[in-house]
Amino acid sequence: MARETGLVKNEPQPLVQSENRVTMTPACDIYENKDEVLLVADLPGVASNALKINVENDELTLEARRDVPCEGSLLASEFKACDYRRSFVVPSGIDTSKIEAELKAGVLTLHLPKSADVKPREITVRAG
Repeated sequence: MARETGLVKNEPQPLVQSENRVTMTPACDIYENKDEVLLVADLPGVASNALKINVENDELTLEARRDVPCEGSLLASEFKACDYRRSFVVPSGIDTSKIEAELKAGVLTLHLPKSADVKPREITVRAG
């Protein structure tokens, strides 16, 4: 958890299973540097067009769907179709209009840039 920024990971919910689908909470890591907060989520098997990210009222929500390719006759079934869902509270000091997302090899990286007024800056001292 990034204590300084106040970004709070909502606690993972238990696995929820319906008749044909499972809803899972993706594993996430959160990092902070001077310019941004990075949220990294594990979403194996998810295509970018099956991923939805929303920010509303300081809540960031990830929703994704992993489908199973169904070509040919099924002989064994260990890889289930599933949905992913997780929400986070976005702290003040994050410029939500500039959030960027990248999905690569099943790993989602969200860049949550800090507003200019909360970034550290050096004050120049003039000789007087």
